[in-house]
Amino acid sequence: MRKFIRHKENFVCKNCTQAVEGNGYTNHCPNCLHSLHVDKYPGDRQELCNGLMKPIDIITKGGEAKFVLHECSLCKVVKQNILSHSDSTQAIINVMQDKVKREMMR
Repeated sequence: MRKFIRHKENFVCKNCTQAVEGNGYTNHCPNCLHSLHVDKYPGDRQELCNGLMKPIDIITKGGEAKFVLHECSLCKVVKQNILSHSDSTQAIINVMQDKVKREMMR
């Protein structure tokens, strides 16, 4: 099994343009929860896709939001990432509401 590679990187969100200060574990924007498809394995920066990863679902455990599911807008890969305490509560709610709307349209 490969080991996580920590990269302390600041970035500007490609979705909402918020400046984000990375802590070495930051992999998505805390304002809108979007990410970029840059890793094949967490932290390796080896993925060539670089597509925008849209938050599509929130996974809860024990009644608490724990993970965000991202889907790449280009290659459609789905990845799970840990939510942070600094993530916007409203953005988490928005993702959950959008999922309900998508399911109702099916």
